[in-house]
Amino acid sequence: MASSSSFASNSQYCPQRKYDVFLSFRGEDTRKNFTSHLYQDLENKGIFTFLDDKRLEDGDSISEELVKAIEESQVAVIIFSKNYATSRWCLNELVKIMECKEKKIGHTVIPVFCYVDPSHVRYQSESFAEGFAKHESRYKDDVEGMQKVQGWRNALAAAANLKGYDIRDWIESDFIQHIVSQVSSKLCKTSVSYLRNVVGIDTHLEKVKSLLEMEINDVRIVGIWGMGGVGKTTIARAIFDTNSNRFDGACFLADIKENKCGMHSLQNILLSELLRIQGNHVNNKEDGKHMIAHRLRSKKVLVVLDDIDHNDHLDNLAGDLDWFGKGSRIIATTRDRHLMGKNDVVYKVTALLKHDAIKLFHQYAFKEEVPGESFEKLSLEVIDHAKGLPLALKVWGSFLHKRDIIEWRSAIEQMKIKSKSEIVEKLKISYDRLETIQQDIFLDIACFLRGKGKKYIMEILESCYSGANIELSVLIDKSLVFVDDYDMIQMHDLIRDMGKYIVNMQKDPGERSRLWDMKDLEEVLLVNNTGTVAVEVIWYRNIRNLWFSKDAMKNMKRLRILYISDYESHEWLQGYNCESDSEDNLSHDSYDSNWHDGFIQYLPNNLRWLTWYHYPWKSLPENFKPQRLVHLDLQHSLLHELWTKRKILLPSLRRLDLRYSKCLMETPDFTGMPNLEYLNLSGCESLKEVHHSLGCSRKLISLKLYDCINLERFPCLNVESLEKLCLMSCCSLEKFPEFLGRLKLKLDISQRRGSKIRSDLPTVLDLSNFKNLVAFPSSIGMLKSLVKLYLSYCSKFESLSEGIGDLENLEELYADYTLISQPPSSIIRLNKLKSLSFAKKKKQEEVS
Repeated sequence: MASSSSFASNSQYCPQRKYDVFLSFRGEDTRKNFTSHLYQDLENKGIFTFLDDKRLEDGDSISEELVKAIEESQVAVIIFSKNYATSRWCLNELVKIMECKEKKIGHTVIPVFCYVDPSHVRYQSESFAEGFAKHESRYKDDVEGMQKVQGWRNALAAAANLKGYDIRDWIESDFIQHIVSQVSSKLCKTSVSYLRNVVGIDTHLEKVKSLLEMEINDVRIVGIWGMGGVGKTTIARAIFDTNSNRFDGACFLADIKENKCGMHSLQNILLSELLRIQGNHVNNKEDGKHMIAHRLRSKKVLVVLDDIDHNDHLDNLAGDLDWFGKGSRIIATTRDRHLMGKNDVVYKVTALLKHDAIKLFHQYAFKEEVPGESFEKLSLEVIDHAKGLPLALKVWGSFLHKRDIIEWRSAIEQMKIKSKSEIVEKLKISYDRLETIQQDIFLDIACFLRGKGKKYIMEILESCYSGANIELSVLIDKSLVFVDDYDMIQMHDLIRDMGKYIVNMQKDPGERSRLWDMKDLEEVLLVNNTGTVAVEVIWYRNIRNLWFSKDAMKNMKRLRILYISDYESHEWLQGYNCESDSEDNLSHDSYDSNWHDGFIQYLPNNLRWLTWYHYPWKSLPENFKPQRLVHLDLQHSLLHELWTKRKILLPSLRRLDLRYSKCLMETPDFTGMPNLEYLNLSGCESLKEVHHSLGCSRKLISLKLYDCINLERFPCLNVESLEKLCLMSCCSLEKFPEFLGRLKLKLDISQRRGSKIRSDLPTVLDLSNFKNLVAFPSSIGMLKSLVKLYLSYCSKFESLSEGIGDLENLEELYADYTLISQPPSSIIRLNKLKSLSFAKKKKQEEVS
């Protein structure tokens, strides 16, 4: 069965969630007209809808997929049509829908009478009587069958007695819009149920709504202004969730000031969500402004711009009221009142009132428990120090939860000592109570990992700390960090600021444990070479603008993470000539003078994580022997070789990424990397062979070599752990690698660039256009999981080995325009084969 969903939210990661709507309908009656129109309008409204668009409607039972979809939907829309009752499939769907409603698990049922009289449904008369007559005839000698028929009758009667909608007095297009509006309203009431537990939200909502004046058909911008941690985003989200159904389109752009991808990326998100058309609409912010003004000027929209901190944000996303249709509302949250225009209405968010502060603190400190008198008194002291700031109340409440009275008093004494400091200093109390490893993880997240994917962060943390996953869960429990809907690790601005404040307490940048600021890096890495053993992390994303001293890291013996990248522009590397022997074959202005004073002479051997995009030298320093290095990422580098000595011992290395290092001429000896799991050499244009030792990398899971256009030779693979092998566009490969041992391939062996790996896809081997490939090894039969095999346009491919008959799961084989004269005899053993093609070129094509 196939289903469709609404447009994804403004993130590259789409969260798993239930369906909003399940459509129950008789396919032959309404699939190509009413149902398809209703489905499209629901989708355009951003409503996540399940449509069984390949329904066979045959048999006594519905599929498990449909049962699950019904259970996971918030609203079921039942489209009663003339022949609905003739389908046992539809009636079983209906019974399941009504069962879910009776169990009171949040289901809403909306009957729609599509050119049928509701009374005919309720009393099973007319066409519904005819349908049941056939069912009763079918089951007349079957007691259980007749009981099922009675269950269908009961479900029909119950559904028809619900408040429904009759199309007969409507124009169909207007009727569909009305149904969509009703569904949206039902979903809105369900989606905002969380607001019942948000302390003090009602007062804020009333005040902001009075400023928005939704009933007036003008366009206006309303600002929500206040300090960090006071609840601006919570209020904006509540307004958005409770009112988005009243608009033609709605978009919530979260945490705008943290955007690192350029203003045009935010404009693309805004346009995509409001127009319900996914894609990159603009490439620069000026085009974005024109596109927004042109495409949205007649559309009534609700837009939230969350956490703006620069004039550019409003100017480029909502620069003029004329950009939007009548009735549109723009909400902006900010800490800076001056960012709002003189004519914009601004709501100032103040701290919680005393009774709300008490309620919020109790939620976190005591959960459902009733505090004793002594704890009540101490609670008031904490609440007084928090001064009504929701974030502080949550953090302190979580910290004190289940602690004894002595610990409470100790914590409060610390608060009193630092009571004159800013709230950031107050929040530091929770940090001070963490164990050392927890503090280190907290600072890593606060200074450079916040907002990144949990999986990625865990890889970094696990390379540095034992038991990092457990320690991270402690930080989550203490409300210092949280995992958002997109599986990103987040923390509130104030808590992040507190972490950076702790690091910056050491005034001398060279004595700080973590460096991420441009000015600090300039002083430490170039001006004064002041880096000391205290420096543990260097994390910088725009290294093009940073000069680099060749021995800048000489004293940083404890450096464990070095992250240097320049994702957005690397055109300044294009002038490099891989064949030149000169170290200075780039222009002075474009490269060397902006980077370094000669070849880098030292990298700390303590490194666990090294990422350096566009690494500008031919090899790593010869004295660099990082025994603890887990991750080495030097993609888009100017490397000719990894080390001048081919064999290097890297016993801890798990991931090696050298992709698009166009000058890389040889790979290292992999015997010194016994724990290597992921190797990416894609786009290494100068690479002609891979070192034979790779064939014995016992733990290798993923090997990517796509776009290695000059790769000629590849070692035999005796790697049972290998799950993914990518050889796309290795057009010079003379021989497909031999497989020794049984490969347990679970993922795509070769997947085209840009596509996403999905575990539910069949296993595919795509070797189309391998111009020099002549034949397969006999060991091809070991790829037992292979389902699809593509060999078309392999112009030198002469024959398929008999081993092809061992591919017991093969369903599709395409070998068009090859030199294969006839398939091997073993092909008759392919019992699951569904598609087979050996097309040949016409003679006139061959001559031409």
